[in-house]
Amino acid sequence: MTKYITHLDVSLDSDDEQKLQAQGYKKINVDLNKGVGGKYIYIWYKYGSTAITRIQLTFNDEMAVGLINAGYTKVAKDLNDGAHGSVIYLWYFRGVNREFHTPIVEIDVTTDAGSEGMKLRQGWERLACDVNRGARGDWIHIWVKREKQTYICDVTATDSSGSDSDLFRQGYIRVDEDTNRGAGGAYVFIWYRQTTNCKGALTDLNVSTNETERQALQQQNYIPVNVNLNEGTCDNLIYLWYRKDGVNNPIKAITLLLNMAAVEVYKKAGANVIQRNLNAGNNGSTEYVSYYQ
Repeated sequence: MTKYITHLDVSLDSDDEQKLQAQGYKKINVDLNKGVGGKYIYIWYKYGSTAITRIQLTFNDEMAVGLINAGYTKVAKDLNDGAHGSVIYLWYFRGVNREFHTPIVEIDVTTDAGSEGMKLRQGWERLACDVNRGARGDWIHIWVKREKQTYICDVTATDSSGSDSDLFRQGYIRVDEDTNRGAGGAYVFIWYRQTTNCKGALTDLNVSTNETERQALQQQNYIPVNVNLNEGTCDNLIYLWYRKDGVNNPIKAITLLLNMAAVEVYKKAGANVIQRNLNAGNNGSTEYVSYYQ
């Protein structure tokens, strides 16, 4: 019988650890503050029958509103506690008999780009937000593995939080890193939805950073996501594009890369890295969309 992850928690000190251990939780022995000092912080999980199907991270209060309205559970412990980075919270959702919700059976944490390549090849999904966000430590990412292989069937983007609640209820997952990272402007997020059926899945993604690229993608029958990923930062227009071309090479996972050391690692692991900077034309962080087929 398959064991599903049904509970998540976080420890900030030895007292927390003892309590969680007594309650049957298992510890992921990777310090979420690695490389920056602060408290020793660990993720804990427990198995059961009603599966967690969604895990999200927030680094500002605005990101939390949609999660609250959609019934997500917050683990009210800052994953950056003591490190002076962004205040980051872990949220999860149990999706019983819901379309677009596939149970999570494993969870893990990586602290370097090399380990990420191995996770990709083994079919794991990466949460885009660096748990050391703003703290300048190691690049730390949470990964999940699902009961069945999933494919990306829908993609969209938002430049405000007004539709977050509806998107979460419709089964979308938010890529929890701002495409305007460091550039000012609106908080802009990419969203996607998963299915276990490869029919109707996305088969290609691309990005345009200027008019020439936009025209070329349009001529190649790509479909634009009509939200400027640079909204509010400058006159440059950055768009995400996609195609659905049958069932060949369906896209299994999508994420954002801000750690440039990960680019070649991802390529060697077989991932596609679209090396068109989402912050082209401004002083924000270099960000690339990456996807795995």
